[in-house]
Amino acid sequence: MTDALIDEAVFTELADAMGAEFAAELVDTFLSEAPGMFAELRAAFVGRDADNYRRAAHSIKSNADVFGARALADQARAMEMSELPENDTAIATLDAIYADTSAALKARLHD
Repeated sequence: MTDALIDEAVFTELADAMGAEFAAELVDTFLSEAPGMFAELRAAFVGRDADNYRRAAHSIKSNADVFGARALADQARAMEMSELPENDTAIATLDAIYADTSAALKARLHD
């Protein structure tokens, strides 16, 4: 499952360029900050704030791209580029992908 969630070439390039220890710190920082990004996304959805919704989706996408978390980045990108949805289906999908991605990132760090 890790292969489908994390682009190994991107992750390896990051670790090679920055060092494995620094790459691990970046992952840890992302995993600790992601709940706040998701909270911002949900608050913007509930408040019907399209600009902040897109901004929060952009932040998630940008962070996911750094690690090669393609599925997460793709879902966040689609949310960033779309209109504010009428329901929270896209957020639920993003939540599920994030849960799998965070597990894959943690597993990748412990390889």
